[in-house]
Amino acid sequence: MDYEDKTLTCQDCGQPFTFSADDQAFHATKGFTNEPKRCGSCRQSRRSERDGGFSQGPRESHPVVCAECGKETTVPFVPRGDRPVYCSDCFSQRRPAARSGW
Repeated sequence: MDYEDKTLTCQDCGQPFTFSADDQAFHATKGFTNEPKRCGSCRQSRRSERDGGFSQGPRESHPVVCAECGKETTVPFVPRGDRPVYCSDCFSQRRPAARSGW
């Protein structure tokens, strides 16, 4: 089937955007029957909101001392203090032993 570029209007910002012939062909191969309702920037904004903004900005990290080897490291969570925290090397060594009991 031959496709032609279409100009659509974004339902969020009201700006016109092009639904290209290539994009239409791609949609057809995926079995999509509806045309897009949002322009690229509004789709990206909506995706970021839906993902909670996790895809943007640096990852949070907290300094800790490994309970096994004493090495200083960082972890992506706030340590509570009631459980030991390990560096990645010690954690990976302990993990297989913990799973073998399942």
